Order: sequence, then structure tokens, then C-alpha cells
Amino acid sequence: MSSLLHLAAAVDQPGPPDAATCTELALLAERGGLDFVTLDDSSARPGPDALGVLSGLAPATRRIGLVPTVTTAHGESLRVRAAVAALDRVSRGRAGWRTDVPATEGEARLCGRRPAALPDTQWREAGGAAGAAAGPGDCWEDGAESRDAATGRFPDRDRSHHADLTRTAFSVRDPSTVPRPPQGHPVRVVDATDDHALTVAARYADVALVRATDPAQAAGVRDRLRERARASGRDPATLRILVSLLVDLGDGECAARPGHGGGGPRPTARGPLYRGGPVDLAELVTAWHADGVTDGFHLIPVEPRRDLERLVNGTVALLQHRGLFRTFYPGSTLREHLGLGRSAHRYAVLTDYGRHPAP
Repeated sequence: MSSLLHLAAAVDQPGPPDAATCTELALLAERGGLDFVTLDDSSARPGPDALGVLSGLAPATRRIGLVPTVTTAHGESLRVRAAVAALDRVSRGRAGWRTDVPATEGEARLCGRRPAALPDTQWREAGGAAGAAAGPGDCWEDGAESRDAATGRFPDRDRSHHADLTRTAFSVRDPSTVPRPPQGHPVRVVDATDDHALTVAARYADVALVRATDPAQAAGVRDRLRERARASGRDPATLRILVSLLVDLGDGECAARPGHGGGGPRPTARGPLYRGGPVDLAELVTAWHADGVTDGFHLIPVEPRRDLERLVNGTVALLQHRGLFRTFYPGSTLREHLGLGRSAHRYAVLTDYGRHPAP
């Protein structure tokens, strides 16, 4: 587990997302030093998609990571990769994408599925898309944009490669027309709620969001993620695990139960809900992180403006005062916020002996 505490927040609103409100909430979260904000999406909801909204507000923010939900069944994996890479460029290395599948059969039909695929099939395809998204981006090595006006060459052909990817639902063999984004690979986030999603998170995600109502449950999910990550050939230390909680901070402070906070977390249809005050929430965050059951928390305000303001001005301020959470961003990219660093190139790595295929 990461020794650093990581905090993220949702900027979702009732109804269609409003760009001005999302910008206001993202700036508030940035003032608190949070790693990233998420914005959910659904093709059944009117209004702009999450990726478009966060791309629009990127110039208004400077440091905070921007993670829209992207339902992989809605488009080809290369189109998804290109769109997220564009967000990474416009934000100068702060992009992530939260992989999801159609939530309902009606939404699946909007994607052209008749009948809707079973969840295991959808998540298998989502995992393939998450894995494939990195490949075309690595078709361009760092420094491949030669922009040589004399010869009229934009890419350096010696530093560009063809993708050669075969997945269950698709295959890719052509080179990408999009240069490598600032982070190499934008951060991949997966909500590891069910077993199919947990498998995808363990194999492909940089950040896994888990739901838990007590430390023991969080530890159990953490152990399963680590075990499956190791089985897929990954170093489990490269996976950040965040507990996702709904937070209702409108009831003021109340007596705390050890390690839980005044009013939860308690199971609800939307996921675990914490209801209480900012101080008790800080106690919960401190206790769970100190126990090593999570790298941090992804917090979803029940009342966006009210709860996010109390979260930043109350909970986060207290954690900062105790020296448990950052007071400034030491880096500029989302990978740096998460302690992950820039992703390595899969086709070639630079060594003392020249350029060689990456392992």
C-alpha cells in the first residue's frame, strides 16, 4: 500500500452536468489539494458527456486530476484512447478515465447491443479496451514528433511503430495518428464493485475504487485485488486502492464510534454512506489509512456544494493540520499526485546501450 494518503471527490450533480458548477467544485477540490475529481456519465442522461465537460474546464484548473467516466461500449477503443489523450494534453498531464460498462439494458441498446451482453462479457471487453488503450499510444516514442519543416515530416519514422493488438472483441494493427500524451498513459480508474470489475481492476487499473462499510471488509477487497494483480504479472504496489464513500456532512458533529465516524458508513442502495460531521470523517480516514486497509478515499458528496465545502474546509484542513495530507501539490501530473510517475514506453526503452524493445 502507498504510505501517502490519497483523496479524491466526485463533482456529480442531480440532472445534467452544468459546466460552471463543475468548474466551481473542481476549483474547490483543487484548493484542498485533492488528487483528482471524477464526473459520472450515462448515455441515458441528457446533456454533454463527462469527458467533454472535464475537457472544457481543464484550462480553468492547474493541478487537480480530471477523471471522467467513459463507457467503453459506447465507442471504439482507439477513439476512447484518442479522446482521453486529448484531455491529457489540454490539462498538461492531469487526465484519467474511469472505465465502465452500460448499467442497464436500455443503455446497452443505445450502444447498439440487442440484446444486451452479459456483465462478464461487457467487463471482459472493457478490460480489453483498457489494455488496448495503452498500445496505440505507445506507437509514438517520446521525441517522435520531429516537426521537420525542411523535409515536411511530422513524425520520426524511426521512433514510430505499428500497433499489433488482438482482443476478443476487436483487433488493431495500424499505427496511431495521435502522439503519446504527457503522462504516457492517462490514469485508468476502475470501480471494483463486482467480481468481473475487480478482475479488470487488478489487471489493468492504476486506481481501484472499492466499497466497504468497515475496515475488515476493505482489507478483504484489498487482499483480493493484490492477489489477482500478482497473478496477472503485476506488482501490486503499482495499484492504488481507494474506498469509495457517499458523504452527508449536513448533520453536524455527533458522537463517533471508533474507526467509523458518527453516522456510518452504512450500506445503502447507492453504496456505503457516511453521515456525520467533518471531524468524525477525518477520524475515519485517519484510522482506516493507519490500519493499511486503503490508500485513501474517493468521496461522493450527497449535496455537492455544501458537502464538498465542508469536506475541504473541515476534514481536509484537519488532516493537513495533523500532517497527514499534503498542503501543496509537489508535482504537476495526476500520476505524480498518485506516486506512480510517468508510464514506461512499451515498445522501446532508452538504456546506456541504446534503444531496445521494452519487456
